[in-house]
Amino acid sequence: MKTAIISIMILLPTLALAAHSHKEREYQQAWCENVKGTTEYRLDDGTRVDCITEQYAVEFDFAPKWAESVGQALYYAEMTGRKPGVVLILEKATDTRYVDRLKKIADRYGIMQWIMTLDDIDKLATGGLKQASRI
Repeated sequence: MKTAIISIMILLPTLALAAHSHKEREYQQAWCENVKGTTEYRLDDGTRVDCITEQYAVEFDFAPKWAESVGQALYYAEMTGRKPGVVLILEKATDTRYVDRLKKIADRYGIMQWIMTLDDIDKLATGGLKQASRI
C-alpha cells in the first residue's frame, strides 16, 4: 500500500505537466519574441517576469491559474515601473470560462489582457499571426 501511494505521489506532477499541449515557456517565447520583449527578466529579489516590454510586465498562465496571474502581474509592474499585463493561455474550449473572471478583476486594476490558444502559438512561431488577441 505504501508503495502504491508513493508511486502516485511521484506520478501526479508528471501527469499534470503532460496535460498541456505546450509548456508555458513556449507560449512566452513565441509571444514575447513577437512583441520584441525580453523573457524571464530577473528582478532584484530573484523573481522573474515572464516577458517585459517597454510598456508592460507580463505574466503568462494557463487559464485555470488566472487568479495567480493577477497578483504576479501587479507585483511585477510595481517592481519594474511598467504597466501590468497577463497573457491567459487557453488550450481547451472549457477554458473560456476563466476569461470573464480575469477580465472582471483585470479591468478594475488596470491590467492589460491577452489570450493565446493552441493555434496562436503555431501562427506566432511561423509569422502567420502578428499579435495575440486582446481580451
